Amino acid sequence: MPEELNDKPADKSLKGKALEAYNWVEQRVQLQAPFEEAMLHPVPKSTASWWYVFGSAAATLLMLQIVTGILLALVYVPSGAEAWKSLQILNHDLPLGWFLRAMHGWGSNFMVAVVLIHMAQVFMFGAYKFPRELTWVVGVIMLLMTLGMAFTGQVLRFDQDSYWGLGIGASITSRIPIIGAPAVQLMLGGPIIAGATLTRFFALHVFVIPGLLLALTGLHIWMVVKLGINEWPMPGRRVNKKTYIREYHELTHKDGLPFMPGALWKDAVFSAAILLAVAVCAAIFGPYGPTGQPDPTIIQTVPKPDFFFLWLYAVLSYLPPALETPFLLTVPAVGIAILLALPFWAGEGEKSWHRRPVAVMVLALVAVSWGTFTHLATFTPWSPVMNAWSGANVPEKMTHNLSPVERQGAVILQSKQCRNCHALGGEGGQRGPALDDVATRLTEDQLIRQVVQGGGNMPAYGKSLTPSEVTALVKFLDTMHPANQPAATDASRAAVAANTPAAVPAPAAQAEPAPAKAQ
Repeated sequence: MPEELNDKPADKSLKGKALEAYNWVEQRVQLQAPFEEAMLHPVPKSTASWWYVFGSAAATLLMLQIVTGILLALVYVPSGAEAWKSLQILNHDLPLGWFLRAMHGWGSNFMVAVVLIHMAQVFMFGAYKFPRELTWVVGVIMLLMTLGMAFTGQVLRFDQDSYWGLGIGASITSRIPIIGAPAVQLMLGGPIIAGATLTRFFALHVFVIPGLLLALTGLHIWMVVKLGINEWPMPGRRVNKKTYIREYHELTHKDGLPFMPGALWKDAVFSAAILLAVAVCAAIFGPYGPTGQPDPTIIQTVPKPDFFFLWLYAVLSYLPPALETPFLLTVPAVGIAILLALPFWAGEGEKSWHRRPVAVMVLALVAVSWGTFTHLATFTPWSPVMNAWSGANVPEKMTHNLSPVERQGAVILQSKQCRNCHALGGEGGQRGPALDDVATRLTEDQLIRQVVQGGGNMPAYGKSLTPSEVTALVKFLDTMHPANQPAATDASRAAVAANTPAAVPAPAAQAEPAPAKAQ
């Protein structure tokens, strides 16, 4: 502290003590200078526009999600047995618990929407061009993180929709070549959706993704401050890497203004309006779910994602089954790759949309397609391969010459609607493998384990079937093999049986002496 300040008489008022405390902290953290630099850095006057308010609104919504998320985490229990109940407690037992959940849920929807609008605005204004390439790349990653946070939040509701939504997500992940199965195991924390799955998604939703988003938001704002806010795109004002920075500083010097209050007040007003809109939606429409408790045996459900993934839901419902996997494995990856490569491919040239008709058409096509498929998803079924075949009977020829137990298994397969996911006789769902030759792929023990514990995309039915029902079902499935091909057997059992000495017959029991006749 300068010596002349120490010579002044100490101010004993409350204001003086507060100022003294502030100076003490500031001398040690020294944040005032960078904060003033951020608030007072010059920006082109044209950027003090309502078109530039979406980025700050997204940051405001992130803060809302973190605050409401911390409060919800005080009650939420991330376990398979308690997650659904803890949400019911929030909805019905705690004062304003429902409103807190509603603010968090609607805040998530608004955040996704605002981030998408911000990305579209940046694209249309050419703000990804030199020298803001990395700012755009970080923004794309933040968009993916925002979608990831929304998806993990939907899973934590742990109701019917979230259960089957996660099952669909696991199904999509399992289709990735080579790493699909390990990735599903890592995502679910085991072969089935259970408590370990919720623990992992809770960690992702509460710690990992918000932490990364905060770090990336700080980096994003840092680059915006250091590189300057993108100027209003004017036709003929082309980006040239050799001259752009000099031209930008000349523009801010001749026709600029400090960010605060010149542009900041519009950010503040819009952010306040967004928070008010979230609160109004929360008060009117209430929280999202939870719907019914997750029950893997109820597969007539029509799981639908939240609005940001509805377009994908609709696309998959209209695609032929054979094209689902190629679409899932290529289109999202190609789309992300294009977004990341965009600033390096088109880092110079015109920014104005008046001179970029292709960019305008691409954005319009994406927006119209997204809106159309989102609307279609409100009434289309999940997927052609998920159509219910519960009304179809087990083919009669498959019940000939069966034992009573095996026929009982056929009835159980019918009543539990296994054919919603598994085809039999060429008719049935294709979510799981066909059952016509399942006995050639799995031994009896493996069939029992699959039915009881589930695995991959199949839920566990151990708690939904009695032991006798499991036995009957597996006995019937064990008959599902071609006539000229035997059922699979456990080779280790045969080896053990071959090496086991023949059992030594037990000695005959010594005959007891006949009781003496009564005299």
